[in-house]
Amino acid sequence: MPEESEPGGHESPDDSASTAHALELLCDLDHSAQGSTACVLWEPAGDGRRVVSLANSHILLWDLQQSSRQAVLASSAALEGKAQLKFTSGRWSPHHGGTQVATASGTAVRGWDMRSMSPAYCIENAHGQLVRDLDFNPNKQYCLASCGDDCKVKFWDTRNVAEPVRALEEHSHWVWSVRYNHSHDQLVLTGSSDSRVILSNMASISSEPFGHLVDDDDLSDQEERRPEDRSQEPPQDGVIATYEEHEDSVYAVDWSAADPWLFASLSYDGRLVINRVPRALKYHILL
Repeated sequence: MPEESEPGGHESPDDSASTAHALELLCDLDHSAQGSTACVLWEPAGDGRRVVSLANSHILLWDLQQSSRQAVLASSAALEGKAQLKFTSGRWSPHHGGTQVATASGTAVRGWDMRSMSPAYCIENAHGQLVRDLDFNPNKQYCLASCGDDCKVKFWDTRNVAEPVRALEEHSHWVWSVRYNHSHDQLVLTGSSDSRVILSNMASISSEPFGHLVDDDDLSDQEERRPEDRSQEPPQDGVIATYEEHEDSVYAVDWSAADPWLFASLSYDGRLVINRVPRALKYHILL
């Protein structure tokens, strides 16, 4: 990315808005031998030199070398089976020292050990139809969420994948995206072809026990804790709120990296909607 203008420069805001800065090409990930690319994943931690790409039935680990001027294929593996399997999505686990990547292909979810490029676990029929997306709980090891064309969202313990730990069936069409909240992982977002975004509470399988207090930093100057905002009942798993601002299929949802109560959703018609977790619901969950 281009460097920002010098501090104290004379460029006006209007000038900077109208000037398009060119991006500098550093290197290519050559997938000509493997075919179309499903996704590219940065290593969650580290120096930013390791990248995984999923191309058709191949998982490839790249080393971007010093200054990212060259991408060297460090290792690779391929799906094995009689059917012509293709990857649809993947996520790099933030746990286990960055050694595990989860992938979706068909109705199956696989975990890969990046040290040996071999499967660590496999959920053969994770969903009744195509698996669309995956996400790891950022604060609790072994916890993986998946969603798919069977309208379901499932939560797995990767140490025992015989059955899901929990399942949600709140959408009426394909579920395209699932995301854990980075700070408060009992909050889970999902987006679907039913044009809805659903915010769910999965407190029973989260890393935060009931009674966790809101930090003072989470309170704005206008917000004060009031007794009526506090719930004496433990929060129950299920839907917190449904957002219906979209008029077309919702393909992606994600949480803000700066504000844990802010999230965005994007639909097929190009509409980007930004929402906030309601204050009353926020305290009901956390207090």
